[in-house]
Parts: sequence; C-alpha cells; structure tokens
Amino acid sequence: MNSIETIICLILLLMAVPDLCLKMGRPALANALFVIFGLGLGPLLEKDVTTMIEQAGEVGFLLVLFEVGLEIELPKLRELLPSLRYAVLWTVIQYPIVLALALASHLTMAEGILAAAAMTGCSMSMAYFGWKHYPGLAGAAREFTLQTMVTLEMLAIVVLTVSSITVKEGFGWGILFKLAGMAVTIFLISRFANHLTRLFQTIIQKTTHWRVHFLVLLVLIICAIGERLGLVASKTAFFLGLFMSRAQFEGQSVEEYIAPISRRFLIPIFFVSLGLLIDVHMLISVTALTALLGAIFLLGLREVIHRRWLKTGGDRQTYLLFCPNLTMAALAATALLEVNSRAAATWTVLCGLFLTVTALLLLPQKVESK
Repeated sequence: MNSIETIICLILLLMAVPDLCLKMGRPALANALFVIFGLGLGPLLEKDVTTMIEQAGEVGFLLVLFEVGLEIELPKLRELLPSLRYAVLWTVIQYPIVLALALASHLTMAEGILAAAAMTGCSMSMAYFGWKHYPGLAGAAREFTLQTMVTLEMLAIVVLTVSSITVKEGFGWGILFKLAGMAVTIFLISRFANHLTRLFQTIIQKTTHWRVHFLVLLVLIICAIGERLGLVASKTAFFLGLFMSRAQFEGQSVEEYIAPISRRFLIPIFFVSLGLLIDVHMLISVTALTALLGAIFLLGLREVIHRRWLKTGGDRQTYLLFCPNLTMAALAATALLEVNSRAAATWTVLCGLFLTVTALLLLPQKVESK
C-alpha cells in the first residue's frame, strides 16, 4: 500500500473503530483494536509509509502519557496508603512470576525486569472506562479500586523509568546521576505547574481557531525541554499531565480540548504503529505462544490472588480492572526498541495485548441508561 491508500485506510479506522466499540459497550477496547489492525497492515505497507506512521506515532505516544497523567488525581497520602499497600502486595506477589515467564521466553534479566514492570502495571487510559461502568462496585470499594488502579500505574511508571535506564546503560553509578537529573526535572515541572496551568488557561481564553494546535504545541515544547534536561520526553509528558490533573478550564479538562488531535488522530496512530512493530510471522512463533500462555496464566493467577488473599470489596471479577496494561507495555517496548531488543519488545507487546484484550472482553458490558 502506498501513502495515500494508507491514509484512506487509517481515516476509515479512526472513524469506525471507536463507534464500533461504543456499540459493543466496550469503549476501552478501541486502542487494542488499533494495535491489531496495525499488526495486519504491517505486511501491506511500503517501508517509507511504515516509517511515516511510526514517526507520527511517537508524537501520539507523548499525548497518551500526557493524558494518562491528566487522568490521575492523587488524593492526600493518608487516603492513598491503603491502596498503596494493596498495590505493592499485588505487584510483589506477581513480580517474580512474571520475571520468570520473561526469562523463560529468552529475555535477559534487564529486559525481564522491564517487561515485568509493564505486566504488573495498569493502564488507566484503558481501564478507566471499565471501572466507570462496572456494576459490581459500590461505595468505598469503588473508590478503593480506582485508587489502586492509579497506584499500580504510578508504581509501574517509576519502575519502568529506572529499568529502562538499566537496559540502555547497565547497572552502575551512572544510574544515580540519571535519576538525579530526572528528579530535578520532575521538581521543576511541579514547581512551575501553576504557571503552566495559567499559560494553558491564557491559550484557551485568547485563541479560538488555533486553540487545539497551540495546546498540543505547548505540550511538545515542554517535552522537548524536559528531554534536554535529562528526563525522557515520554516521562516529561506524563509528569506534566500529572501535575495539571486537577486543572479545569471553562468546565473542561485539557484532554477534552486537545481530543480532536490526540484521541481522534495521533493516539490511535500510535497504537497502529505499535502493531507495526510486530512481525506477523512472529504470531506463529514460540515468542507469541509464550506471550499468550503467560497472559492466560497471569489472568488465572490474579483471580486466585484476588479471591483468596487480596480482596477489593467488589465482586469476584473486580481484579480484571487491574489487568489492562497495553500503555505500560508500549512504554516498555519503546525502551527495548531503543537498544534493538526487538524480540523482547515483541513479547512484551503481545503479552500486554493478550492480557488487555482478554480482560476487557471479560469485563461486564457497559449498560446504557434508557
């Protein structure tokens, strides 16, 4: 397929997939379907077209993490402690098992740690819709489950940040300097968050026709500055969103203003580009088989953990809300690809894809109000 044919196909996908998922009562499934379509498109595309989509997807990836940060509203530490304890236990119990699965799939120790961080995380951008319409939660259990989802994502982001450095540079004192630089950048973002919020407010109030473009441009500029200061652009986008998560402009959040470019264009393209990373021939390989078996095993393990030891207060399927992790898998795969670990990246994406799609399909359907 040439570039024009590809653009036509992408536009049709962008129009059809979200509406199809809404009719199915599973809006969170859209991004996973984009990955699957990307996987199918891969063998049909010319090399320069694939490169074009991947480059556009890099911008979409920044907006994914920016919106993930925006979705997280951290409560006070005292309120967060119960869910933090739960999330740590949930992660610690599974981490050695996921690491063993990764090592059995021929990933190195550093690659396995990165993949395990992604598999034990939770993608709020994909799980939130499931939580919002989940019928088996009420009262305190509902709020506790949401805070646990947030905490699992935060833990995964922190571990992924550290382990991605380890994959690139190995273990050593240099990691401490890298982490110190990241900490300084995060501190600066937090300190200037109020000023940035006012700047976003000014753009929204003073601009009309180019409002969305200016907002996206500002996010990208801040990401570029963060990368210059030592914090990877994707992490900068996440923390920028996190520190602006409570900001409301004329009754709307920032993500609602940038949706025409982000949710309806660049973010879907990112998930399509994620599918392009997977060689179709890998689907009949040992890598795909171990990823599938690993995802099935993890789902069964999590059901047992939730039913016997770590109950949320919801019904027996509540643990499924902790399982969608495709965004975390994408973050890990991006770091792995930077060091040419394509097989490890493929395993991570496929395992995250199988786990996410299965969990979303098993969740109770969204019930439309009449």
